[in-house]
Amino acid sequence: MTAQDSATRTGPVAVTGGTLLATAGVLAFSLTFPATVWGLESFGPWSLVAIRGVLAALIAGGFLLALRVPFPERRHWGAFAVVASGVVLGFPMLTTLALGTSTTAHAAVVVGLLPLSTAAFSALRTGRRPSRTFWSAAFAGAAVVLAFTLQQSGGAVSTGDLYLFGALLVCAAGYTEGGRLARLMPGWHVIGWALVACLPLNLVVSAVALSFEPVRLTAQGVTGLVWVAAGSTFFGLYVWYRGMAAIGVEKASQLQLAQPLLTLVWSVLLLGERPATAAPLAAVAVLLCIAVTQRARA
Repeated sequence: MTAQDSATRTGPVAVTGGTLLATAGVLAFSLTFPATVWGLESFGPWSLVAIRGVLAALIAGGFLLALRVPFPERRHWGAFAVVASGVVLGFPMLTTLALGTSTTAHAAVVVGLLPLSTAAFSALRTGRRPSRTFWSAAFAGAAVVLAFTLQQSGGAVSTGDLYLFGALLVCAAGYTEGGRLARLMPGWHVIGWALVACLPLNLVVSAVALSFEPVRLTAQGVTGLVWVAAGSTFFGLYVWYRGMAAIGVEKASQLQLAQPLLTLVWSVLLLGERPATAAPLAAVAVLLCIAVTQRARA
């Protein structure tokens, strides 16, 4: 059964179940940055990302093997490479490096642009021509985030911000190709095979990184690692793709609007951060811009 087949099930039960699944995915994603900060208490950035990828790949590989999911056709390998390099490798690595110098609240605001970036990549990749309203709102959201980063860093873009902007680009490309593949197969197959494809590289990087990055195991550090591997990387993407297939991309994207604000809440409750007043204001402004783009696309 393809994602398109699943999407045709639009009865009340399917919609309610799909909404709950997509909501669970958003909650899982909103915890990623706080969990990463916890993980950095015990591991270096390279070790954390590589071990995270290894654990997530083992979980995904177990499901793929147990359910006897066929190996992807060779003609799709290029698209899988983009998904793997953007979603599995690039985004986790760049955001982890950024969180070494930026607060969780700051990173949440910047990465709040991800839906806009993904929509822009999708438009370029598919050749669609979104309306002027769409592009106006997209550029307005980008301007808000740029103004926020400059205000927070004293008029200059910091190294952490460069990491975050890079993460936006590679993840948007990965999401776009993943969305195209999800029209041909269940979305969790896409992320599952992308994780498995990166397993050899992550094993090598884990071995090398652990040899030169110190490890100081703490309860919070291990909890953070387990969550970003099992919770964010596998469970979050699994329920997100399942929910998106049931209720459609547009409705699922509306739910994701709350993600940056949820991350701000977690940063206060779990990390004790005190975000600057500009952070929630910028997050709300970006949320409004994304809402306009969603209506324009619909």
